[in-house]
Amino acid sequence: MQKIKSLMSRQGLKSPQESMADMSPVENFRIPSKEELRELREQPIDPQAEQEIIDSIEEVYFSSDSFDMVQYELEKLPPDLNLQELEEYRDKLKRQQAAVSKKVADLILEKQPSYVKELERVTSLQTNLQLAAVMCTNARRQLSFAKEGFTEASLGLLANQRRRQLLTGLLKSLRTIKTLVITKLMTECGQLVSPWVPLSSVKSALFLSLMQQRTDVRLSEMLEEEDYPGAIQLCLECQKAASTFKHYSCISELNSKLQDTLEQIEEQLDVALSKTCKHFDVSHYTKVQLAYSLLGKTQTAMDQLHMHFTQAIHNTVFQVVLGYVELCAGNADTKFQKMQYKDLCTHITPDSYIPCLTDLCKALWEVMLSYYRTMQWHEEHDKEEAADPDTDGTSNESPGDSTVGRSYVKKKLEHGLSRIWQDVQLKVKAYLLGTDMSNFKYDDFIVVLDVISRLMQVGEEFCGSKSEVLQESIKRQSVNYFKNYHRTRLEELRMFLENETWELCPVKSNFSIAQLHEFKFMGQCRSPSVSPSRQPASSEPVELSLFEQYTQVGNPFEMQIDNKEEETEDVLASNGYESDELEKSVYQDYDSDSDVAEELKQDFVDEQTGDIPAKSVSRETLRSRKRSDYNLNKANAPILTNTTLNVIRLVGKYMQMMNILKPIAFDVIHCVSQLFDYYLYAVYTFFGRNDMYESSGLGLISSRLRTTLNRIQESLIDMEAGGESVGPHGPPEERKEKVPSPHLSQLVVLTASGTLYGLAERVVATESLVFLAEQFELLQPHLDTMMPPAKKPFLQQFYSQTVSTASELRKPTYWIVAAKAIDYEQMLLLMAGVKWDIKEIMSQHNVYVDVLLKEFEQFNKRLGDVSRQVRIPLPVSNVLWEHCIRLANRTLVEGYANVKKCSNEGRALMQLDFQQFLMKLEKLTDLRPIPDKEFVETYIKAYYLTENDMEQFIKNHREYSMKQLANLVNVCLGSHINKKARQKLLAAIDDIDRPKR
Repeated sequence: MQKIKSLMSRQGLKSPQESMADMSPVENFRIPSKEELRELREQPIDPQAEQEIIDSIEEVYFSSDSFDMVQYELEKLPPDLNLQELEEYRDKLKRQQAAVSKKVADLILEKQPSYVKELERVTSLQTNLQLAAVMCTNARRQLSFAKEGFTEASLGLLANQRRRQLLTGLLKSLRTIKTLVITKLMTECGQLVSPWVPLSSVKSALFLSLMQQRTDVRLSEMLEEEDYPGAIQLCLECQKAASTFKHYSCISELNSKLQDTLEQIEEQLDVALSKTCKHFDVSHYTKVQLAYSLLGKTQTAMDQLHMHFTQAIHNTVFQVVLGYVELCAGNADTKFQKMQYKDLCTHITPDSYIPCLTDLCKALWEVMLSYYRTMQWHEEHDKEEAADPDTDGTSNESPGDSTVGRSYVKKKLEHGLSRIWQDVQLKVKAYLLGTDMSNFKYDDFIVVLDVISRLMQVGEEFCGSKSEVLQESIKRQSVNYFKNYHRTRLEELRMFLENETWELCPVKSNFSIAQLHEFKFMGQCRSPSVSPSRQPASSEPVELSLFEQYTQVGNPFEMQIDNKEEETEDVLASNGYESDELEKSVYQDYDSDSDVAEELKQDFVDEQTGDIPAKSVSRETLRSRKRSDYNLNKANAPILTNTTLNVIRLVGKYMQMMNILKPIAFDVIHCVSQLFDYYLYAVYTFFGRNDMYESSGLGLISSRLRTTLNRIQESLIDMEAGGESVGPHGPPEERKEKVPSPHLSQLVVLTASGTLYGLAERVVATESLVFLAEQFELLQPHLDTMMPPAKKPFLQQFYSQTVSTASELRKPTYWIVAAKAIDYEQMLLLMAGVKWDIKEIMSQHNVYVDVLLKEFEQFNKRLGDVSRQVRIPLPVSNVLWEHCIRLANRTLVEGYANVKKCSNEGRALMQLDFQQFLMKLEKLTDLRPIPDKEFVETYIKAYYLTENDMEQFIKNHREYSMKQLANLVNVCLGSHINKKARQKLLAAIDDIDRPKR
């Protein structure tokens, strides 16, 4: 009562640590005053919101009375404190505290009448208890007086007399029962005891027979309770006791019966031992091992255990597969239960293949986990025995035999690891090869590979095995599947390429293949380009093995196969071009300066000094960007098509398969190389093949690129299927590995001059190939780590001879644009009308130079128009300008070679024209140095050579045609040398073997 009043008068609560340490929950609580209760109830709080706040309180706050909430909250603080986050979390705790206080106040006010009534009852009870205390005190005082009145001696005599009478009656009853039992037992034994046998021995023997009856009942109870050590111990004690009186026939029968009972216990013990193979229980296995130790059959138990594990593997896999087969067969009459396991595996349907495989691996995992825990138990048991040799005092084995037994068990368990794993491999192999997986979906096959890969990881941790049986079987299925899959993907790639319109696929500027789902697996493993010694040191603990992770609960094969994590790929731009204000200003600047003639009059950046007019820095920078890169939209965005993206995704899928199953790494990488080969060959076929290459003399296709194209055509392209004849028919098997040559879509027009002969499509095609090659370069370290050492030269050759040639396709692809964009024939006609045998030095260049420059200005403007549709990278613009300038310079040389008569003043005019052309050309392009500049200058300077110098010139300059060299001899030296000398020089020109460039 005093505590309740003290609680009601208390004005505050102690700290949480003090109240939790030395107060009960009732004492720890302060009853708010009526004013506080009313204030809490009057606070406007939504009941539902209040309940949600209370529900949000962590359950740990209600776990126990000794919970230290302050310590708990301090331990939750992160290493790096954020003031704003701390204040938000403090406000959250305050809201929770307010909600709880409000709830408690409501409950207190609700129970207030009952509390007052109960308080009155407590007060009344206190009064009654005080009265009872007074009465008890008086009663004790009276009893003390009574005790003094009676002597303790008198009461003691009475108690002893009563105890004697009770014991006398009990002894009489026991003698009567003993006589009846002995007589009955002697009658049941069917014979009289010899007169010379002492009566005490007869009684002992009959008592043992009686004990047997009770023993049978107790043994049955112990076996039901699975107390095998106790049952064996009891049975052995009975045998030991019965051996003393074995000369009695009744005891002999008793001994025989005890032996039969012991054999029955061993049978049940063997059944109990077999149960540990699927679900290992420490206490159960400890009892079984102790029982075998009492029997002295530890080695026999280990032999039996391995037999049970073998049988458990067979029964487990058979039941799992049988269940799925019967489930899928429905009401079929086929007697599946009588089938062999290997035949049963052939009846698994494709839909149930993966669930059955997963359950099969789960079941086998349980068996192997039981074996692992069995070994773990024996290791711990051996350590305990080594630390305290007396712990096994119940064993019937001598110390020497115990040591030998432990050594035998250890070796048996170690040898059993590989045997158990071999059985597991054979069972899974039969399942894998029982179904043709060549038509499985890619994701389903990846799941199969992932499950088998996880199983092989289990095998490696289980016994250090490389799982050769599983690797060989899954390799057979993978190669079979992958050939069919790759063939289908190549056909799809051909279809994509033939329907590709080579339009830009709008991706974000920060696009990376790591953002694609297919390459997510690369982020889960260590970068192959970094050696283990250079890996950053990690303070995290060493990763646990699968057996350590799932020793108690869980299963490594409990993967979410169907519920894959849904992730969105944020790689596509919201629109085709994410233009910013800078790009808009470039457009406006380009439109305002569309009159190139005016543009040529303005000042530009000095290429030698870098000087820029002070008031036109940004404008000139933008113009420089326009001239060099035509980068008018999204400068950093990769140029690729939908087909390119599909090829990249396909490469990711191939690498994912290769990452899971490394034995087929070479086959997969070979197929990956075919994807790149086919894409490269398609781009070349569509945009780069032209019969005019050989006659151009520009060396557009390098010998390396030509070798690569020939190799692709011979090894991958089925020319016969494409309607082209390549000689005799190849074998059917060889043609099966090839793909028909793709054909350009009819929607792609490459002959229109308005589009610069499909320049936008050409840019998208070639630059997407270059981008694809760049991604392959990034993947090379990862591929190199997966490639077998013996096959690494193939990968190196693929990169050095194929991937690195992607950028070389720019020259033949853009050459046709440069050849047709400018009218070189018109320039030849204008040059033919120029009179070169003038008598005075001219200060004005010829008209054909202005016409040619006008053509280049128009070409520059048309490039700008195309750049509005697709970005033209700097390497592309450089190739285009290089082609145009080379063709123009060679046209100039060809025009000069057509001159019939030329004076020294005419040669000066040629130099004037060419210098004017170079000066204006350098303002149109940032390409430095000007291509083939020396080609023209050297030819013009050759007009001044003497006869001897001309002969040496002919031998050293084979880049000029016979016609051009002959013109030098006829026009320049014609009036200065005799006919014989001219014929000698012309003969030297004819004798020169000129390999075409």
